Amino acid sequence: MSQSTGTESAITLYRLQACPYCERVVNKLQEYDLDYRSRFVEPMHSDRNVVKRISGKRTVPAIVDENTGVTMSESANIVEYLENTYGAGGAE
Repeated sequence: MSQSTGTESAITLYRLQACPYCERVVNKLQEYDLDYRSRFVEPMHSDRNVVKRISGKRTVPAIVDENTGVTMSESANIVEYLENTYGAGGAE
C-alpha cells in the first residue's frame, strides 16, 4: 500500500469513510502501487465544498492527478483512467 500522509504525492483522492465506490478506487491505486494522499470529506453532500471546488461536483470519490493534470469524479471513470494511464506500466 502506498498511501501517503505527507504532501509529496501527486495523486489526491477525496473520499468518505466506508464508501464502497471510494474503496474501489483505493483498491485500484493499491493494485498499481501508486502513491496517493487521502482527503476525507464531509459526510453531508451539501457540505462538500472542497470537492466542488476541485471537480465541479460534490460527489466522491474524486481524484486529482498532478502528474497528468487530470481532475475527475465517479469511481468507474477514475478506475478506467487509472487503468489506461498507469495499468500498462504498473507493478504486476
